[in-house]
Amino acid sequence: MQNAITDVSGIKVGHYTDREAATGCTVILFEEGAVAGVDVRGSAPGTRETDPLRPMSRVGQAHAILLSGGSAFGLEAAGGVMRYLEERGYGHDVGVARVPIVPAAILFDLRIGSASVRPGPEEGYKACLAASSGPVAEGSVGAGTGATVGKILGPERVTKSGLGTASEKVGDITIGAIVAVNAVGDVVDPETGEVIAGPRNIEHGGFFRTIDIMKKIRESKSAVATNTTIGVVATDAQLNKEQVNKVAQMAHDGLARAIRPTHTMADGDAIFVLSTGKAGEAGVEDVSIIGSIAAEVMARAVVRAVTEAETVAGVPAAKDIRHGKREKD
Repeated sequence: MQNAITDVSGIKVGHYTDREAATGCTVILFEEGAVAGVDVRGSAPGTRETDPLRPMSRVGQAHAILLSGGSAFGLEAAGGVMRYLEERGYGHDVGVARVPIVPAAILFDLRIGSASVRPGPEEGYKACLAASSGPVAEGSVGAGTGATVGKILGPERVTKSGLGTASEKVGDITIGAIVAVNAVGDVVDPETGEVIAGPRNIEHGGFFRTIDIMKKIRESKSAVATNTTIGVVATDAQLNKEQVNKVAQMAHDGLARAIRPTHTMADGDAIFVLSTGKAGEAGVEDVSIIGSIAAEVMARAVVRAVTEAETVAGVPAAKDIRHGKREKD
């Protein structure tokens, strides 16, 4: 076990990272196909190909999920993932061609680095070339390269976030999660509620608590639709489309445990769920167990996204902030 989503058999992860422009993308590959579902809870989402993942849709499987920076521009990177899969003969057989199904979600990272540089088809293709089933790089990489949290007091007080992953094995079933955290709220320790990344208290060190600020002001300085936490849960349990969508719904509880507040009008939170089915069929009762564990694993991945992040484009990461002391000391 690598404590990563790649602990689920059949899952590969690859990143494209541009530190100078502070953007990137991450691809979760499962070339042979997997049953996929999605639950979008944020009110400002940027997504592609989510309708085929609904239970009533005819399409049974997807072949990759793309998480990308670059705001809506970053959705173009999915074209490079499709090209990679088509070249290798993967996709939904429509008789005259194989059409790879590549759902995608984006986050807004244009405020740091370069707003004119966004992941596109070439970057999506390069992420696929880098994909492996081995350990997954975390922090300020891939879709998490330009991610930040704690935005209620404006861009000058945000904290650098990133991308995190985690996994757990229960019996013969493995559940893994990967998430890029770009939230308007704080990231907290789910056990203690302590803020571990949020709006920076530049004057005295540490962080303010977003919910406390919300109680005092009626309008935040964070622009509408410039935040989003996007992630993927994968399991080797055999689930149908209705079941993966239920697990996606439950996995959002992990965001609520680790991000406060979450699912706001300025967030576009979305979680995809994949079932490779390699560990055998899951029963109705198993769905509740898998969904509950998915929420726990997702919460751990969120925490790792900020604890593994590094300072990028002058935005300090939590590990570089000196608690209890003025940052400029």
